[in-house]
Amino acid sequence: MKNEMRVEFDAKSVNEGFARVTVAAFLTQLDPTLDEVADVKTAVSEAVTNAIIHGYESGGGKVYVTCILEGDTAEITVEDKGVGMEDVKKAMEPFYTTKPELERSGMGFAFMEVFMDDMQVESKVGVGTKVTMRKKIGAKEDGNQDGCGDGSN
Repeated sequence: MKNEMRVEFDAKSVNEGFARVTVAAFLTQLDPTLDEVADVKTAVSEAVTNAIIHGYESGGGKVYVTCILEGDTAEITVEDKGVGMEDVKKAMEPFYTTKPELERSGMGFAFMEVFMDDMQVESKVGVGTKVTMRKKIGAKEDGNQDGCGDGSN
């Protein structure tokens, strides 16, 4: 079964929390663990923050978030129609930032990669940036979520 939602909002920092909660709420139909929800929320937060701060350097604009649930996989896309990036590979390097004056750590893409199973970034100067992330929900590491290890008490 496939289910999809899309939201559009102003590229303002106050809307970052809205994006996180919206995706998390939509994700609940897959019955994720708290850790899975936290991972997705962190990745969405990083992607939306990048779109707001880097995509629309002069302010204004919209951020578009799409979430597609198919089977046990969530695909989240965060897109802006902002300035775009000349060198995506360079931008994805840990600690690289174009905004050191804003105390940006340059770890946004690294966090997205760690918390999600797959991530692709497409960008074109003057057109915008699209970040697509996927995460399988229910991929239990050891199949035992009760904390007892071997199933005994």
